[in-house]
Amino acid sequence: MSQEVKEIKPVVEITESAAHELKVYLGKQGKQEGGLRVFVSAGGCSGLSYGMVPEDKSTDDDYVIVQYGAKLIVDKSSMPFIAGSLIDFQSDKLMGGGFVVKNPNAVSTCGCGESFKTA
Repeated sequence: MSQEVKEIKPVVEITESAAHELKVYLGKQGKQEGGLRVFVSAGGCSGLSYGMVPEDKSTDDDYVIVQYGAKLIVDKSSMPFIAGSLIDFQSDKLMGGGFVVKNPNAVSTCGCGESFKTA
């Protein structure tokens, strides 16, 4: 009797191109084994804002997601606000580009894309 194995979708995902950019960025920072900590904090013009920093370690209170060889680290208090989100990388010749969060939980966002409001 064989059992069907279902692949579980990560709570936060990263695109393949963003994973590549993250690995390059972490390599330049000397943190090849690290990841990108993605978090939510109060503030910004829409009420909540995203933060991202390179991180060497995770804790027991973190979700660690690995896709395309890149690691995302999200703390448990931020997860409800960004669950289901997709981390992408957008290059912008004028502003330099960077990582962006495509968040299905956001009911409104600020023009800069760094702050949002949930229902």
